[in-house]
Amino acid sequence: MSVLACGAEVAADLAALHAQGFAGRDERPWSEAEFALLLRQPGVQALVAGTPPVGLALWRIAAAEAELLTLAVVPDARRTGVGMGLMAAVITGAGAAGARLLVLEVGTGNEAALSLYAGAGFHEIALRPSYYERGGAREDALVLARPLDGP
Repeated sequence: MSVLACGAEVAADLAALHAQGFAGRDERPWSEAEFALLLRQPGVQALVAGTPPVGLALWRIAAAEAELLTLAVVPDARRTGVGMGLMAAVITGAGAAGARLLVLEVGTGNEAALSLYAGAGFHEIALRPSYYERGGAREDALVLARPLDGP
């Protein structure tokens, strides 16, 4: 499976892919404008997996820390290695860019994501109580981190 970098010129495609990846969940997918705005910021990078694309990851780097902003895989491609392929590409890219730590946040009820992140070497560093609103209810968020090897 190929993983390719892309930029703000494909914000509409990223938003459509994100919407497919978040279908059926109580989370709002990000809009084209949100992707375009993020991708114009220094240090933000987007990756897509597959041809045609079946997954995406958006991350940013600031000094020695990188943050995974979102990761989405379309339902038909889940549990096929797409998510782990994207995680591996983010880990490699962030390490090569000089980051020493990769962080992310995830809802405590997102079992699939928690499994993926545990398999990629992440561990819990903080809890954010009632951080997300999901269908009128509040859900805690876990802040996870993974050390990175440098260039």
